[in-house]
Amino acid sequence: MQLYDRGIRRRLAPMLKGDQRHIRLAYSLMFTLPGTPVIRYGDELGMGDDLALPERNCARTPMQWSTEPHAGFTKSDKPVLPVIDKGPYGYEHVNAAEQRRDANSMLNWTERIIRMRKEVPEVSWGDFEVIDTGTASVFAIRYDWRDNSVLFLHNLDPKPREISFHPGLPDGKGDLLVSLLTDQHSHAGKRGRHDVLLEPFGYRWYRVGGLDYLLRRSDIEVKAGRQEASSAG
Repeated sequence: MQLYDRGIRRRLAPMLKGDQRHIRLAYSLMFTLPGTPVIRYGDELGMGDDLALPERNCARTPMQWSTEPHAGFTKSDKPVLPVIDKGPYGYEHVNAAEQRRDANSMLNWTERIIRMRKEVPEVSWGDFEVIDTGTASVFAIRYDWRDNSVLFLHNLDPKPREISFHPGLPDGKGDLLVSLLTDQHSHAGKRGRHDVLLEPFGYRWYRVGGLDYLLRRSDIEVKAGRQEASSAG
């Protein structure tokens, strides 16, 4: 499936056999690694590819908007490239209209993950450090920017993994990890270590210190600014 020695002419969903756990883990990793995340149109739905088409055209099939003819992409009798209309990735099974109505769909999950990614500027602007989790199966990374930190865990194992780790921050700053995607927050135990159980292919997005810490810090900065202004006056 290599193309031009620099790419793969496939979509992610069929490469991962449509397994939602694998797909969401892969995208969660992409959105939390350094660099700019890029999603090709249709990947937010889990669209498939048509390997009968040559070269890159297999992944350039029309966007699957609905169950209307030609997936609602065009009213033409014959699109330039054919719509995927057979198998589990056919437009009657995978389309934007139906996924918008399903709160647990790939589309709605992707919208939530993009929105949350925008709320963690530390990933874009901060420095990062890989955290030791004691196992090669679980990848942990922390970003620091402007005295704020976020931390991400990803379990690459098909089995549950319980890990114990230290966030790597001094003075108890990492004692509270507030989950950004669920209510599974974590409080440090002895010696500032966190014990977290990750489901197979599970992931966690944490803000270190939580929102209360951010509000307190913001309040301190505002008061400091007022004092400086008063002194200057």
